[in-house]
Amino acid sequence: MNENEILRRAYEAWAAGSDFRSRRERCKRFTYGDQWGDESRASFGGPFMTDAERMVKKGRTPLTNNLIRQLVKTIVGRYRTMSHEERGYGESTSRRNALGELDSRMLEEFLISGAAVQRVVNERREEGTGVWVDNVDVRRFFVNAYIDPRGRDIELVGMLHDMGLPELVSRFGHGDEARGAALEQVFGECVATGVFSAEKVLGAPAPGAEDFFMAGDGAKMRVAEVWTLDAERDGKAGFRYEWRCRIFAPDGRMLDSFASPYAGGGHPFVVKLYPLTDGEVHSFVEDLIENQKYINRLITLVDHIMASSAKGALLYPLPELPDDVSIEDIAQRWASPDGVIPLRDGRTLPQQICARGTADGAYQLLNLQMKLFENSTGVSDVLLGRNVSAAVGTENYRARVEAATIALSDIFETFGSFLDARDRRVKRFAKI
Repeated sequence: MNENEILRRAYEAWAAGSDFRSRRERCKRFTYGDQWGDESRASFGGPFMTDAERMVKKGRTPLTNNLIRQLVKTIVGRYRTMSHEERGYGESTSRRNALGELDSRMLEEFLISGAAVQRVVNERREEGTGVWVDNVDVRRFFVNAYIDPRGRDIELVGMLHDMGLPELVSRFGHGDEARGAALEQVFGECVATGVFSAEKVLGAPAPGAEDFFMAGDGAKMRVAEVWTLDAERDGKAGFRYEWRCRIFAPDGRMLDSFASPYAGGGHPFVVKLYPLTDGEVHSFVEDLIENQKYINRLITLVDHIMASSAKGALLYPLPELPDDVSIEDIAQRWASPDGVIPLRDGRTLPQQICARGTADGAYQLLNLQMKLFENSTGVSDVLLGRNVSAAVGTENYRARVEAATIALSDIFETFGSFLDARDRRVKRFAKI
């Protein structure tokens, strides 16, 4: 397989993940509080508008009770209290990589997007030489479509980097002055050109995913790191398979190529996608979004009912409207608690029509929805440390915590298998 075909396959794998990246962005918005930004049509054939715009158009103030963020923080906090076991490769490696912090942030990403990706390498850095573990930004990660939860059918995997000239020469110059000069020329040409596309580089247009070739920083160059499982003819023994890495510039030129330097000949990525049913990724947070939206609508409804009960509609006789006051000004003054409305003596007074609104039904729905949210997530008051009586004994409380954790056991066990795979790779790469 030639280099152009490998780059094409890498681009297609990354472009195929556009739906995943879009859903991940939505889940991230909801996790961090932007929960009124979903767009839809107000009516058939009508214009698109956000949920917030629709609420404002109805005269209501969109309110948010962000339960998802609290839930994610609780699960990550629970993980931190459980993750003190020895990883099996020495305290120095764990401390040098700050694995406790890395893994906690990786779990947060896993809950939000359903994807956990780390890159394990053995190289020299400022802090020293040895095995290094990095969290991979899933927005820059790509992999071929696969269905084995263990990742045994991964044949192409990689990520996108934005590199400045010093890093580019340091990583791929191999200390050779001629190679360094060639890389400097490539860097200058690519940064000067600035804009690349699938049509320009590969000769075939594809919808979306243009930024595969474009760095986010105009002073840096986009570099694609692509690992493929290649079959090499091995004499009479037939074929042998090995992982090989190729580094591509955004104009399609291959900057470097080398066989896997790691013990066992593997690629450096550890990947866990959840749940991978029929190869699909669906995150923990994604399952909670509709419930969260309904809770926000109910809270907004209760607030609107309470506000409407305070003041009703005002019937204002138009003949009594003063010459220097508009009906809009009257409405604004009526809405204000200390507003003053001028009247003429002996004339018909404005009348208020006030329907006594009740929020009892909305409160019941809200309580029900909150209970459903708790049941669907498995994060109950006992995990949050709330409403726990002092009369509850230690053993009883521990048993309740363990029972409450059962609903989250799939998340913890799946993430635990990801860390186990990472640990095996760290120990194997350390033997280079």
